[in-house]
Amino acid sequence: MKVSVAWTAREWTECVWMAAICILLHLLLCSGTYASICSEIGCARRSSNLTPTAASRGVTLEIQDRHVVIGNGIVQVTVSKPEGIVTGIKYNRLDNLLEIDQEGATGGYWDLYWNEPNGPGISDVIKGTDFSVVLQNESQIEVSFKRTWNSSLTGKLAPLNIDKRFILLSGQSGFYSYAIFEHLGGWPDFDVAEIRIAFKLRKNIFHYMAIADDRQRIMPMPDDRLPGRGQPLAYPEAVLLVNPINPDLKGEVDDKYQYSCDNEDNRVHGWISSDPPIGFWCITPSDEFRTGGPVKQDLTSHVGPTTLAMFLSTHYAGDDLVPKFRDGEPWKKVFGPVFIYLNSGMVGSDSLLWQDAKSQMMLEVQSWPYDFPASADFPTSDERGSLSGRLMVKDRYVSLEALSADTAYVGLAPPGEVGSWQRECKGYQFWTKADSDGFFTISHVRRGSYNLYAWVPGFIGDYKYDLIVNISSGGRIDLGNLVYEPPRNGPTLWEIGIPDRSAAEFYVPDPNPNYVNKLYVNHPDRFRQYGLWERYADLFPAEDLVYKIGASDDTRDWFFAQVTRRKNSTYQPTTWQIKFKLDAARQNGTYKLRIALASATDSDLQVRFNDPNANPPHFSTGRIGTDNTIARHGIHGLYWLFNIDIINAWLLEGENTIFLTQAISSWPFQGILYDYIRLEGPSEISF
Repeated sequence: MKVSVAWTAREWTECVWMAAICILLHLLLCSGTYASICSEIGCARRSSNLTPTAASRGVTLEIQDRHVVIGNGIVQVTVSKPEGIVTGIKYNRLDNLLEIDQEGATGGYWDLYWNEPNGPGISDVIKGTDFSVVLQNESQIEVSFKRTWNSSLTGKLAPLNIDKRFILLSGQSGFYSYAIFEHLGGWPDFDVAEIRIAFKLRKNIFHYMAIADDRQRIMPMPDDRLPGRGQPLAYPEAVLLVNPINPDLKGEVDDKYQYSCDNEDNRVHGWISSDPPIGFWCITPSDEFRTGGPVKQDLTSHVGPTTLAMFLSTHYAGDDLVPKFRDGEPWKKVFGPVFIYLNSGMVGSDSLLWQDAKSQMMLEVQSWPYDFPASADFPTSDERGSLSGRLMVKDRYVSLEALSADTAYVGLAPPGEVGSWQRECKGYQFWTKADSDGFFTISHVRRGSYNLYAWVPGFIGDYKYDLIVNISSGGRIDLGNLVYEPPRNGPTLWEIGIPDRSAAEFYVPDPNPNYVNKLYVNHPDRFRQYGLWERYADLFPAEDLVYKIGASDDTRDWFFAQVTRRKNSTYQPTTWQIKFKLDAARQNGTYKLRIALASATDSDLQVRFNDPNANPPHFSTGRIGTDNTIARHGIHGLYWLFNIDIINAWLLEGENTIFLTQAISSWPFQGILYDYIRLEGPSEISF
């Protein structure tokens, strides 16, 4: 097997051992079987359909009047000059994988959504005005497309200097992109709600989408969403397919939010063409430049066919995750790089292309932080530091000894209050999971000052290390043993749910048969079906949910979302009841009700004890939340924890009822998702 001398050492090692396996199999099997097996294990992954001569050309750069063309014998990328819009991706004998409309637009582009304070939102496809070659040698090309802001652009463009970069390496079946955003001190105030890269692929060949092992399917065509083929539902993103081009999809719902994903799982997704067999993949090897932490949800790929690299958005969080720049605040941030990976195989090799894309993703993750971006604003591994320690949990009503924080989420984020990391949206965050003994290491952290935050599945609340952590180049900090003491007043009298910041353990109904996405039938993510908010009124047409401690079951009797109920053309508040018994209501000491919410959307949760008409209510959250999680088929958004002191006179000896009212009801998507509810008795143990 001949391997191009332009390949990297990593590629050489990988292909040599794969080739050895292929040769061994060839000696054992007939030659007809050999080719199939060699393809299946990924031999010559990056250039399986190219001759060694084609793959050995190294990188090339051609600067034309209105375009820049970069290539390496495997892939060729055409970018408009000086705008920096990707207008062509040539691969595997196909001249262009991108969809180009009649005006020659679309393709691949960076864009943002911004506004002046209190002004309307403005969608902006970022177009550079200055092109330059940053780096060019035998193995790498990096090109830049800058847009520089000045006062004459006030109100027209976001007050940002933006430098979009594209990188092509020799031997790589794909290309990288990243950008540096900068707001100089003294520039005008503004908000930015979304930053992303979008690729619009050829709709005549890319029909199969994959975002996880169990989230793959043949997708509708974009034309299926148009009048006559698609029927709009409760909001523009959701369409019922009434006359799709592929008749097998008739009666299904298409909605891009059904394919959302948590940041920590959003590593690779994309599209597969069956003829020719080609995969187009967006690989995001790090979350450090994303906002909202590891469990913030965002878009992936959807009908278009469209593939997105999301860096900043309000999805599943709302206005809390909109960076707002005031009083001339300076800011600079690097988004990316992300890797656009292309692969190919034999006809019928869809699953192999997906498996190969996952393997490539792992290589990219292991290579982070990259050593090849030329910008000084992207620090190399040597310029970063690390932090380690061990997190323990001490809850005296669970164990008299401190417990290991098994699988705790531990992260560094800009300094703030306890739990502020999930609303942080300007800086960088670095997260890991502790092992079963609570040990953790956070590697490759940018220089700077951070707080250490954590939360532990199985326990409520958030941990924050008391001191600021200063990370330096090459620095290694060991914090030793840390102890988190979650909120606790007394022994657990009863509990509903699992404290894991999700409503997934509760009852998720089957969808209306008229609004089914077949992918999520008998699927762990069944909550992603359209219209589940309407199923509450079907199951509880007149009376609201009543949950009896000791008799009811979380998975059957607690609806996953407390939503409004539609009656004729209006919506009504809903009041849920929790019934429980107290053998004796103690008059000394304080009972405590702890309510953790997995999401809230324009809601006011009011709590009353044994008096459904108490006015004012015994407790109210006030108006909270802009997650819009219910409409967007999520099972969690931003986390809320409320700790309610119960006046003993509110409780009765014997039968008690807690009334939970979601009091705001002007539209169908208002509501809350509970994470966990616990009633604690007065302290019975002294230390």
